[in-house]
Amino acid sequence: MNDQHSTGGVVVGVVGFGAGIAAFAVDLPAFALVAAVASLVAGLFALLSGRHGQAEHAATTRLHTDITELEGALAAQVQARISAEEAVRSLGEQLASAQRDSATTKASQLNLPLTERSGDALTDPATGLFSEEYFLVAVDARIAAARRHLRPVGVVMLEVVEGLRTEQPQPAHPLMVAETVNTTLREADTACRMRDGRFALVLEDTSENGAIWTVERIRRSLNEQKQNLTLRAGIACYPAHAFGAAELLTRANDALTSARDWQQDRIEVATGD
Repeated sequence: MNDQHSTGGVVVGVVGFGAGIAAFAVDLPAFALVAAVASLVAGLFALLSGRHGQAEHAATTRLHTDITELEGALAAQVQARISAEEAVRSLGEQLASAQRDSATTKASQLNLPLTERSGDALTDPATGLFSEEYFLVAVDARIAAARRHLRPVGVVMLEVVEGLRTEQPQPAHPLMVAETVNTTLREADTACRMRDGRFALVLEDTSENGAIWTVERIRRSLNEQKQNLTLRAGIACYPAHAFGAAELLTRANDALTSARDWQQDRIEVATGD
């Protein structure tokens, strides 16, 4: 529509200009020429205004289209984020429920005589704690979850020896250690017993200092129950010391090896090298 108006204005201007020239040629008053020039200028102005309006209209249309597409993309991203958060929340609730059930099962197992305890691939028959197989899977799963939520995870390898300073040192009674560990840890944490008799802990949302304090509480509780016990532990934390489960376990075991060099209670922390 703007283009039609501008073109008509130009036509009128040209006709008016031609009429003014003709009038001047036959000695009509000079103001006829001025009127013709004014008509031509008005027509050109109408043409320029029409083209400018058309360009503005096209730019506005493109901007509206871009905004609509951007709003659609943002809405899709928000919906995807909400769906992901709901999935993570549901998974966390399922994990928490499973941990509560496992804690109840472990407590009931520990209250039974050793000969009456049921054992399977996921539990240690001597203590009722989780087995080494469960521990390896749990570490990998906890690190994957910690990576999504940007949370630390502590892994502890520990052993308790009785009579270390005598000629016949021997491992402390595993049930006593297991009960002390269960009493000290939170429901979110995981306690396991390895096949070689060591104990392994997975500490949820726990950094280096928190892991040290947890082991220290276990050590103090054991010493209150029985004399002549020596606790040695190795600690490694994600992501401070390693980013993968296998490397984290290696560093925790290396730290425990360093702790064994001491003939006394010792807690060694892995390095980030």
